Amino acid sequence: MGKSFEFQDNLELDQVEKNIMQFMQEDHIEYSYNSLRELLFEIKLRKNIIKGAIEMNEARHEFTIFEQARCNPNYWQLTKAGGFLLRPDVSPSDAIMDIYKNSSLYAFECATASVIIYYYATLQTLGHHIFNAYFQGLYLYSWHTDADLGLVTFYSSGFLPGDIVYFDNPDFNPQTPWFRGVNAILLDDSRFFGHGFSIKTNEKIVQVLNKQRRQGSTRSAALTSLLTRPSFSRLSALTNRQPTSIDFKIKQPFIHHNLSSISLLNYNNYIFSLGYQLF
Repeated sequence: MGKSFEFQDNLELDQVEKNIMQFMQEDHIEYSYNSLRELLFEIKLRKNIIKGAIEMNEARHEFTIFEQARCNPNYWQLTKAGGFLLRPDVSPSDAIMDIYKNSSLYAFECATASVIIYYYATLQTLGHHIFNAYFQGLYLYSWHTDADLGLVTFYSSGFLPGDIVYFDNPDFNPQTPWFRGVNAILLDDSRFFGHGFSIKTNEKIVQVLNKQRRQGSTRSAALTSLLTRPSFSRLSALTNRQPTSIDFKIKQPFIHHNLSSISLLNYNNYIFSLGYQLF
């Protein structure tokens, strides 16, 4: 059983970290941790997710569909499906950082953007040495991720800053299927960053999606209760292990679907429909 922590004024937290803690305190869900260190790790990682989202919003990445995806060939190999495969002569940390440093060379859709932000935040939290040891062979395509990121998705009545939420547009115009929804990251001021949407309130994102519905639609787009987040405890545990003795990791197969802006739940359901198992 984890130990519950009450808010402590003597913790050395910056304003963003305090905001995250406040969200936790006000949530009706009780969050428990094996140690104070594990709690502080999660808060730091959530802060870095927010940082990565804000920096992507300020950068020059473009939103596009898989057929028109592009990347810096000095760090990534662009696959026929529109994915980015890490070059074997490049370190994972350098490649992730290049997405931010040379943002104008990159274009991708919103699920891929969410994964990139999570990798960026994980790198900022773990440091280059640990990140490079555990995140070899990266492939950026939709929700395909390294097992150590430990992505989970589920329905919840409450979100925390750094969570990925999903806005669903059930009556999207079939001529613009990338407006079927948007994966967005909750920031600590209760606004959301969605790649291609910039930083907006819940209401503003819904307004944009509603303008992209098929003719005659009577159903509004809406923020769903679906959330996605990494395994904070799993990532925290990486800091206690020797990077030179990495356990063998089962690699997930590359599953291409060519559907922009889908949720992780839909991605997982598609994988299951093909007979694959997630590890």
